[in-house]
Amino acid sequence: MVTMPPFDFKEFLPTVPLKPGVYLMKNRAGEVLYVGKARELRKRLSSYARIDQAEHGKTAMLLSQVREIETIVTNTEKEALILESSLIKQHRPKYNVILRDDKSYPLLKVTVQEEWPRLVMTRRRIKDGARYFGPFSSPSAMWETIRYLNSLFPLRRCKEKNLKPKARPCLNHQMGRCLAPCAGKVGCDEYQELVRNVVLVLEGKNQQLVKELSRKMELAAAALDFEAAAELRDRINSLNKTLEKQQVVAAHGRDQDVLGFARQGDSVAVALLFIRKGAISGQQAFFLADPVGSDPEVLTEVLSRFYGEEGQFLPQEILLPFAGIDDPLLAEWLSEQRGGTVTIACPQRGDRVRLLEMADTNAQQVLVARKTRQGTWQVLAEGLQKALGLSRLPERIECLDISNLGGKQAVGSLVCFIAGEKAKDHYRHYGIHTVEGPDDYAMMGEVLARRFARGLAENDMPDLLLVDGGKGQLGVAMHALAELGIPGGVELAGIAKEKAGEGEKLYRPGRKNPIILDRHSSVLLYLMRIRDEAHRYGITLHRKLRAKESLTSSLEQIPGVGKARKELLLRELGSMQRIAQASVAELAVVSGIGPFLAAQIWQHLHDGDGSDS
Repeated sequence: MVTMPPFDFKEFLPTVPLKPGVYLMKNRAGEVLYVGKARELRKRLSSYARIDQAEHGKTAMLLSQVREIETIVTNTEKEALILESSLIKQHRPKYNVILRDDKSYPLLKVTVQEEWPRLVMTRRRIKDGARYFGPFSSPSAMWETIRYLNSLFPLRRCKEKNLKPKARPCLNHQMGRCLAPCAGKVGCDEYQELVRNVVLVLEGKNQQLVKELSRKMELAAAALDFEAAAELRDRINSLNKTLEKQQVVAAHGRDQDVLGFARQGDSVAVALLFIRKGAISGQQAFFLADPVGSDPEVLTEVLSRFYGEEGQFLPQEILLPFAGIDDPLLAEWLSEQRGGTVTIACPQRGDRVRLLEMADTNAQQVLVARKTRQGTWQVLAEGLQKALGLSRLPERIECLDISNLGGKQAVGSLVCFIAGEKAKDHYRHYGIHTVEGPDDYAMMGEVLARRFARGLAENDMPDLLLVDGGKGQLGVAMHALAELGIPGGVELAGIAKEKAGEGEKLYRPGRKNPIILDRHSSVLLYLMRIRDEAHRYGITLHRKLRAKESLTSSLEQIPGVGKARKELLLRELGSMQRIAQASVAELAVVSGIGPFLAAQIWQHLHDGDGSDS
């Protein structure tokens, strides 16, 4: 049973003012466990002293670890809301709602800030002046949208931000997939008209676009330009077919987000339906295993976290299934961020209630899917325990992979799976500091010693550590644990790649012969998935390191760019990647570079760039 904290609320509360502000709950090590805000700090904090352990399991668990509470008084409750959001982003406290989706949903991005804009896919929304649309819950639907828009409005597809003039256009132009602005085949006004049309489609304003194109078709026909009229006719027909497929759920044409909320025991699921111009454009769902607070408090924190993210799209209206604790205050804050009114409403009748019911159904489905996955994981975990002879169910599994190129640019990559799912917050890259030359065993020993030493200090160990390799790698892991005096604290296993058709081999401490499972065994396939993920994670960083070294080497080959100027460029622009992306003008303003050398640097770094992408 969770015991109540030794923190003395009786002594602390009289020192807390009855004013708005933020409080930070910290553990013995000074780590921030929870950040909250309050209209009156003393009243809010006094409620924690009355927590019922049986009814508030996670809150009681939080309070059992609290050794210090820091308060920050603000002038207004809105200032407290903004400060709370900032502090949560800074500290990412363990007990606050951190929204993690099972997927990273793609977005469509129109680079309107560029002279010759492009339509691209991205997974991050940043403040760069571009227009973002989505997220798309179905990547296949998103790629279908891209293909559709490219066929109607052939914008350029090359990756470069600043378009370089070319003597002849690329293959995409010859195939009718690009208007070749790089070769002067299209004027700026005509190109920007295509960009505007793409934006109108993505905004859901197909009907408006159809009317405009119909008017232009009639003008082209009247001018006897039948080729242009036929092209416009084909675009109109394609847009009309798209309009027939769109699921319009509201005639008002506004942007709305509709939040569904479902609870099952301690778990909560939240689903957000995105309605743009009256049509459903996508959804995003979150699962919260055991959030702190009542349902209205959890709802408000979800809204604060989701819409507090930088660059997050803000609709005109947010529909909730029930009231949160600070809806008017939250609406005021979001309206300031949007630069226009954001309304938060809890409708009781009419079409908006039907939208809420749809969102609630999606939230319930998240719980059903989670329960199904948990049941599947339970069966798989029991299979793992039996196949490997483990002393307990391996709820948390980590895997280490070492990647290097002849001993150079060596990195250790640690991935983590919890309850059968990737836990990317626990992924780690380790640089190799004490080993020179290609010695994988020594590198693995260094990384494991650091991982286990930190885990021992923070009481943060996996149930099972999987190493990529056979008896030798397993022996290194056993030695690392023994050196720290925890040989039995973590279960170990090695997985060796298949050789000569013998099948994948699993190794366990104290067992002479390997364990060979059926190649279709769910246990084996799961362990292979973890091993391959560790390899992928390592290779990704390794490629970045090699690319960085190659770019650094390339920079040093430019006449007039020595060590001093290279350091100036890095200090001013921040990274080798940023140097490679900089324009001639941006390079020229760096102290000690100037226009002539900037042009040389830019030309050297961009020689050989392909125009097709």
